[in-house]
Amino acid sequence: MESAEIRRRWLSFFEERGHAVVPSASLIADDPTLLLVNAGMVPFKPYFLGETKPPAPRATSVQKCVRTPDIEEVGKTTRHGTFFQMCGNFSFGDYFKEGAIKYAWELLTSSVADGGYGLEPEKLWITVYLDDDEAEQIWREKIGVPSERIQRLGKKDNFWSMGVPGPCGPCSEINYDRGPEFGVEGGPAVNDERYVEIWNLVFMQYERGAGDGKEDFPILGDLPSKNIDTGLGLERLAMILQGVQNMYETDTLRVVMDKATELTGVRYGAAQGTDVSMRVVADHIRTSVMLIGDGVTPGNEGRGYVLRRIMRRAIRNMRLMGATGPVVQDLVDVVINTMGQQYPELVTDRKRIETVALAEEAAFLKAVKGGTNILDTAVTETKATGGTVLSGDKAFLLHDTWGFPIDLTLEMAAEQGLTVDEPGFRRLMQEQRDRAKADAKAKKTGHADMSAYREIADSAGGTEFTGYATNQGESTIVGLLVNGVSAPAASEGDEVEVVLDRTPFYAEGGGQLADQGRIKLDSGAVIVVRDVQQPVPGVSVHKGSVQVGEVTVGAPAYAAIDVSRRRAIARAHSATHLTHQALRDALGPTAAQAGSENSPGRFRFDFGSPNAVPGSVLTDVEQKINDVLSRELDVTAEIMSIDEAKKQGAIAEFGEKYGERVRVVTIGDFSKELCGGTHVGNTAQLGLVKLLGESSIGSGVRRVEALVGVDAYNFLAKEHTVVAQLQELVKGRPEELPEKIASMLGKLKDAEKEIEKFRAEKVLQAAAGLAQNAQDIKGVALVVGQVADGIGADDLRKLVLDVRGRIPGDRPAVVALFTVANDRPLTVIATNEAARERGLKAGDLVRTAAKTLGGGGGGKPDVAQGGGQNPAAVPEAISAVERLVVETV
Repeated sequence: MESAEIRRRWLSFFEERGHAVVPSASLIADDPTLLLVNAGMVPFKPYFLGETKPPAPRATSVQKCVRTPDIEEVGKTTRHGTFFQMCGNFSFGDYFKEGAIKYAWELLTSSVADGGYGLEPEKLWITVYLDDDEAEQIWREKIGVPSERIQRLGKKDNFWSMGVPGPCGPCSEINYDRGPEFGVEGGPAVNDERYVEIWNLVFMQYERGAGDGKEDFPILGDLPSKNIDTGLGLERLAMILQGVQNMYETDTLRVVMDKATELTGVRYGAAQGTDVSMRVVADHIRTSVMLIGDGVTPGNEGRGYVLRRIMRRAIRNMRLMGATGPVVQDLVDVVINTMGQQYPELVTDRKRIETVALAEEAAFLKAVKGGTNILDTAVTETKATGGTVLSGDKAFLLHDTWGFPIDLTLEMAAEQGLTVDEPGFRRLMQEQRDRAKADAKAKKTGHADMSAYREIADSAGGTEFTGYATNQGESTIVGLLVNGVSAPAASEGDEVEVVLDRTPFYAEGGGQLADQGRIKLDSGAVIVVRDVQQPVPGVSVHKGSVQVGEVTVGAPAYAAIDVSRRRAIARAHSATHLTHQALRDALGPTAAQAGSENSPGRFRFDFGSPNAVPGSVLTDVEQKINDVLSRELDVTAEIMSIDEAKKQGAIAEFGEKYGERVRVVTIGDFSKELCGGTHVGNTAQLGLVKLLGESSIGSGVRRVEALVGVDAYNFLAKEHTVVAQLQELVKGRPEELPEKIASMLGKLKDAEKEIEKFRAEKVLQAAAGLAQNAQDIKGVALVVGQVADGIGADDLRKLVLDVRGRIPGDRPAVVALFTVANDRPLTVIATNEAARERGLKAGDLVRTAAKTLGGGGGGKPDVAQGGGQNPAAVPEAISAVERLVVETV
């Protein structure tokens, strides 16, 4: 049974039994504590925590998941992988243990003809929690599983929680016996390789307290309503139903390995080393496609870093297997063709996915070439000091700047006889991740405990947003935090977070900055609002300070936004929509939105593109946008179902989470997008849009920055002033400026070339005299000394090579010249082949000289360069070189 059919049967089975089918959420987690969705229940977490009311009492989904904590183990075993699909059925206060158990057994054991998976009942083993007599009794008495195939396990194995205070409960796992060829008998308690877990049924019935680990926490009591959360690993079931040894041999991964064989000539199963590479490629390419499909782009932090890392590991392993040219195109196509059966959007979005993936492959191959030079220098410096370990900060630099996977650094260092300070590298990596996560969390929640916001949500409900219709209005303070802690009141000067029952303030989201303004109380107290966030869904938290008086929970309030700021942001947001559509018209659907920020009077818009956008195209885009403004198109918003929005062709932003009902913003006949932000009423209100330019912000992602309205006018006014000044300087009309300035720059460049030629000739005039006055050190011609100050590195290098060329090739020669430029000493040293045969290498000599000068240097055995901080040390450095030559020969 193919994976696509397993997925179809799952959703069909539960839909027929009253479950709402919930499409897989994006892999981009809508949770500040997660980079990526790593479990099937993550999208349902707000329902289990009571933050949001579930849309239906029972639901089902097949959720895309990515886990990367043990990424280095991928490929080494057949059990580790980064992408998987979790089939789940959920009950929110509806059915409980008996219902979940009966559904699971029916689906697994019903015949294929009847819509089930057709597993033999006698091959299924059950585990239950140590003291969960109820679940054990249901399995034994209601289902008929013999007691000898039911095993009790402890808290570590059969009790589930989210790792934080909240819902928890015992679980029951269904395991499949793969037979004696996979190990000894005795059930899952004895051998989890033979008895593979395929389905976990979690019975959420308790509330847990704080504690560490899987076992060290107290049970506080029963939940008010009991919930069900189950998860079946689609890949594990596919392994069983397809009769293969492991998940890498299932239909969605085997085809990728077959394509890798076609590209490299390496056969899976031929050798352990290449088998590891095969599995890395299959897993990582599939994960990469799924991440790119959900809007992730390669980068050096966050989820972009995850994508970059796994893509580069895949490409690296293809090269280890002998691939010499580009390979990503063929591998990505195979994944899209296979996974597209389950996720048709991959096929629809094929061009964009391929564009991003190919750009990252090209960037990595270029990085390998540049990073190798950096690594060679680091290895040379390490060896020069007698070290055997490449420092963690060097490995981190290679990773962070050049995108070198750590395993690539490890291997290349080992080839040079060095190890790598992995703990130091991983410490720096963790520090970087912690900083990124802390910054994201602090932005969203300040430094308050999330439970404080949840308590407000539980007691007062969500915040009604009135800002689409009004800029001000009456409300009530239903929550107050001072320094991140709930408080009944706050005084003048306090930094506060205020929750209102209804608000005209827009909370930051969808790329739009938050509103600012004031909240006034009947008592005369005033709160100045600087920011608004939604740390938990539906609850707007107004962050600011008490300017006057005392603020108390329950007090009536009057909230008013800064109208001029809102209008400026609305103009920017509408301009962003116009820019998005104009770019798609010019570049095609690959110019999909990858992020944006709408601030007063200006915006930035990130979009997918493998190459820079030509200036002529940007000009056309800008003209098209301003043409739309002159057409005075109405801007309207409408609430509709997500399906209806898609039918109308509305564009959705990658990474945004949408419910069943969505808001669609339409700009005349030009643009239609899913958007929760605020906008102008008519395009004429924008006045003017000026694109400032575009640049790269990551592999395959470009950024346009622009000004809107008065800000755009002011910019053009300043430009006009500059043009007028240039006209005065060059005595020409505006249209003549480019030609006249180009002519002036050309003449200046020609003059600089003449000066450079004269300077080089003057420097080289000294070459003959230097060569004639070479010292003889045991048969070695040594030219060492200081030349005139101010000579640049290039000219010094030319002089050194010229002097070396004047000494007969059969005579060992060392040329070491020094100069001082910009108050810094500089040296270039060269040796000929005869000198190198006697052990005289330029790199060794330069390191000696540079150390004396208070700096560093390096290069190849025939020519090397170095420098330092102490010009006064040049005579000492000359002597050091002379001594080393004497000692060597």
